[in-house]
Amino acid sequence: MIVTQTNLAGCFIIEPTVFNDLRGSFFESFHKMEFAEKTGLEIEFVQDNQSISQKGTLRGLHFQENEFAQAKLVRVISGKVLDVVVDLRKESQTFGNSFSMILSGENNKQLFVPRGFAHGFYVLEDETVFNYKCDNYYYKAAQKGIRYNDSDLAIDWCLDGKEVILSEKDKHLMTFKQFCQ
Repeated sequence: MIVTQTNLAGCFIIEPTVFNDLRGSFFESFHKMEFAEKTGLEIEFVQDNQSISQKGTLRGLHFQENEFAQAKLVRVISGKVLDVVVDLRKESQTFGNSFSMILSGENNKQLFVPRGFAHGFYVLEDETVFNYKCDNYYYKAAQKGIRYNDSDLAIDWCLDGKEVILSEKDKHLMTFKQFCQ
């Protein structure tokens, strides 16, 4: 496993070692001891989630507040997404900064998203299967979000004028300024 720190403290790119042979391939998608050794973080995942989305779908930017915050280990099983995180930790030197990368079933890369971050992804291929482990349970009342196209965040979603498919909930998320109040 190769672990690379992103420009946001505590947010890591995880690249598993993939073993290929005539039968296909194999890799460990998570190894608790190796993860702790390479990141310095002790994580206990309690919930796995999976979504299947069509090309053009944008999910996010989502987070849970306070004691319900979640750290996530996200990956794509098949298909491809542009994955985006935003540091919402007000005490952080990178507060309001974002990081994005391509996750795909081909590259097998994963992103560790620490608590205190908003997370979202834009689907680049039909029938994309997105999976994520969480270190805290989903709690509906603590669920919040920031608009994907917030001008203060200025995230490049690589849309090139394309329309996005959004849930009704995601169409009405708060702005970054509202979050900061």
